[in-house]
Amino acid sequence: MINVGIVGSGFIGPAHIEALRRLGFVQVVALCDGSLVKAQEKARLLNVPHAYGSVEELLAHPDLHVVHNCTPNHLHAQINRQILRAGKHVFSEKPLCMTPEEARELVALAEQAGVVHGVSFVYRQFAMVRQAASMLRASSLGRIFASHGSYLQDWMLLETDYNWRVDAALGGASRAVADIGSHWCDTVQFVTGRRITEVMADLSIVWPTRRASKGGNQTFSHDEQAEYEDKPVTTEDFGSVLFRFDDGSKGSFSVSQVSAGRKNRLTFEINGSERSVAWDQEIPQQLWIGHRAQANQTLTDDPGLMNPDVADSAHFPGGHIEGWPDAFKNMMAQFYRAVQAGAMPETPQFATFHDGANVMYIIDAIVKSHQQQRWVRVEC
Repeated sequence: MINVGIVGSGFIGPAHIEALRRLGFVQVVALCDGSLVKAQEKARLLNVPHAYGSVEELLAHPDLHVVHNCTPNHLHAQINRQILRAGKHVFSEKPLCMTPEEARELVALAEQAGVVHGVSFVYRQFAMVRQAASMLRASSLGRIFASHGSYLQDWMLLETDYNWRVDAALGGASRAVADIGSHWCDTVQFVTGRRITEVMADLSIVWPTRRASKGGNQTFSHDEQAEYEDKPVTTEDFGSVLFRFDDGSKGSFSVSQVSAGRKNRLTFEINGSERSVAWDQEIPQQLWIGHRAQANQTLTDDPGLMNPDVADSAHFPGGHIEGWPDAFKNMMAQFYRAVQAGAMPETPQFATFHDGANVMYIIDAIVKSHQQQRWVRVEC
């Protein structure tokens, strides 16, 4: 069995634990949080045998093979460093870190440590996303002309919506682009096999001042009796980005956390000289295939209808519902096959620290483009 420790027990930590337990050859043996009392309570609820109040204590746990970093953004770089310096395989929540300089450092540390390293970009693991990527690898779309789409949410629509991500000191200089645009960029780069090399961005703050509950805001909840205090906002609620790929093809995407009625609508469409493909995360089992001279098609995630190289992404016969938890399981299965092998695969299908760093460079270029109101090249 592979022994795993989890750092952070908020929303995403339990999702990691659930996915790991579905693999069958991995066991979560320890959990760490900011306080020992909180860690012990979470460990009891999640049936994890050991709880620690510090990362150092967790890393000293005997026979620990892998550590998952499930903490808030501002802690990612520091904790990833600690895990790597301890010689453990590491799986980090996104973003990998908060600056390009940290990204370069972490990539170098991961390479020096010789461990398996991954970042939680989960949308590339949906069966129909992998089907789209397989079609592009086979040149089924012909020459690629354009890629476009969006990631829309509404959880920050109201003036009283507040969360730690709004605070640039905790979430980073970018919010909507870094939080959800990062997923879009990773997904589309994975599907197309291309890299975004230049960007032109226009970002907007809908609420320059938000009203935060003095008792602490719970995301998606509203307390009419709460007392509020004003909080200045420096991170974007909405943004639009033009971009160029390394092969010269072009595209655009928008991100929003203030689009009423949209919960987690990540969509992309890729247009080629022979056909198009489009996917919507809120109806994840369907891949739209567009044609000029014949009826358009909707392919579902039936393993018998998918390309053979990605059919194992769908785990049940056609017609059975699979979604985000199953994509999360796919991501963990790929990462832990590498852990079993003891080395990074030659062509990883999961996002690595290299991919996490690349997205960090794109976000940095987007922020600079908006500030300078010009095209900015993505630096490595």
